[in-house]
Amino acid sequence: MLHCILVLSSFLGLILGYKQGDNLTLYVNKVGPYHNPQETYHYYTLPVCRPEKVHHKSLSLGEVLDGDRMAESLYHIRFRENVEKKTLCQLILSEKQVDQLREAIEELYYFEFVLDDIPIWGFVGYIEESGFLPHSHKVGLWTHLDFNIEYNGNSVIFANVSVKDVKPVPLEEGVGAAVGGVGLGGGSLTVTHTYSVHWFDSSLPHARRAERLRDYSFFPKTLEIHWLSIINSLVLVVLLLGFVIIILMRVLKNDFARYNVEEEGACDDLDQGDNGWKIIHTDVFRFPPYKSLLCAVLGVGAQFLTLATGIIVMALLGMFNVHHHGAINSAAIVLYALTSCVSGYVSGSFYTQISGQRWVWNIILTSSLFSAPLFLTWSIVNSIHWWSGSTQALPATTVLLLLGAWMLVGFPLTVIGGIVGKNRAGSFQAPCRTRNIPRQIPTQPWYKHTAVHMSIGGFLPFSAISVELYYIFATVWGREHYTLYGILLCVFAILLSVGACISVALTYFLLSGEDYRWWWRSVLSTGSTGLFIFVYSVFYYRNRSSMSGLVQTTEFFGYSLLTALVFSLMLGSVSFWASLAFIRYIYRSLKMD
Repeated sequence: MLHCILVLSSFLGLILGYKQGDNLTLYVNKVGPYHNPQETYHYYTLPVCRPEKVHHKSLSLGEVLDGDRMAESLYHIRFRENVEKKTLCQLILSEKQVDQLREAIEELYYFEFVLDDIPIWGFVGYIEESGFLPHSHKVGLWTHLDFNIEYNGNSVIFANVSVKDVKPVPLEEGVGAAVGGVGLGGGSLTVTHTYSVHWFDSSLPHARRAERLRDYSFFPKTLEIHWLSIINSLVLVVLLLGFVIIILMRVLKNDFARYNVEEEGACDDLDQGDNGWKIIHTDVFRFPPYKSLLCAVLGVGAQFLTLATGIIVMALLGMFNVHHHGAINSAAIVLYALTSCVSGYVSGSFYTQISGQRWVWNIILTSSLFSAPLFLTWSIVNSIHWWSGSTQALPATTVLLLLGAWMLVGFPLTVIGGIVGKNRAGSFQAPCRTRNIPRQIPTQPWYKHTAVHMSIGGFLPFSAISVELYYIFATVWGREHYTLYGILLCVFAILLSVGACISVALTYFLLSGEDYRWWWRSVLSTGSTGLFIFVYSVFYYRNRSSMSGLVQTTEFFGYSLLTALVFSLMLGSVSFWASLAFIRYIYRSLKMD
């Protein structure tokens, strides 16, 4: 009964504001190595003060996916009431528990508490390395925490913990005598945990308290905005796009002037030079192999394009607050399920246009093209988290919820979208007729091979986002709060523009060599950006982060592969539609006999 009253009073205080003396519930959340953001464990897995019966807080889907496991603590904090060195509990630590704490401290374990939706971080203990001969290695446990809480009126603005002027309790191997506690012999140790609470008035209004959290620097600040680098990247991209567009338009203008001649004799030189794309007009719209896979790629790519745009727009509208734990995760899952109809519609419609017959198989392939690799990767990563006891391992109820969302929402919407797309699909609208016998493709020079086009088509879009990609990685694989959504939208638009322009240019060069196999080439050329992103993730792991261990490494590379796949599908879809529009335009502009 008392538990319900305390929770209710904290909830009402959060909604209506607190009065002096109101209870504030402090939740303990998780602990983990400082340099491994995704390797986290429940706070109560350590031998610390805990209630007889642990009451967990109800969490949102995004919080669960983020590894949060909030539970009520023994700390009693009342609004605007200072506390001086109040005893929390007294623990008798066995030798095994002392060793567990020593190992955690040596791995730089930090803890996370939550007070009024404000995260509070601190280190579990203290480690000191000094001297060479003789070498000194000291490990100490913080048994006293000072809570410093800022308030404005009837609301909490900020909170943190401090261990200033606090002496840690040494944890010696095989300790039998207590320091700061009562020694029991046999390697056991008795420690007394205490805490203090100090309240400070703040002039910052409650609506802007997120700014105070962003300015706090418990974790290293890596998102120092290098505006000059970003502007330099934007200028280079604009110059590149202008160069490609101007050169391509001049070349096309000359091609049209040469091809659209009235005299019949002027057509004798069509096979000469590099501009022989007119003579393959009876083959350029010949449907490619693996139609179903191509349409599935286009459909899922369109889905992720819609999903990414939706996330960025929601962020610009201020829907993701730093105090809303896991809000982006929840939004991404909901949008992924709802946008499944986009993938089904695009895939089913285009599959029907290019005379596909196995439309049921096409819908199944579309629905599993990304979900199957996602499930496989998640199964491996989640199994390792479960084996290590990490809070990142999803509970069974969350797994069933996600499976239900896909089976009851995602997959049915894919089927519905596919059926609607199939029924509403028109003709392919090819400007030229395709003859029955395919034309022989001449031998191509080395610089027109697929690998070269993939290198060019992948590197240029990657270079357009390389600066911003570092900030995104530091946010996803670190503990930063990303707030530059306006810049992200600009970079996203530039990425799509560069991918489309490069794809058009490479497609033109391919057709000029009388090679009409542009369908898959247009997807692979710009879709190879995903390979560059994965290579960058390897570089980031080795040179820009301090991550280590099986748990963190598996999650990093597993989800980096999925990220590369998402970019490949999205950019491959954009580049294909850009190439198709370009080819339709140039062949419509010709005067065909």
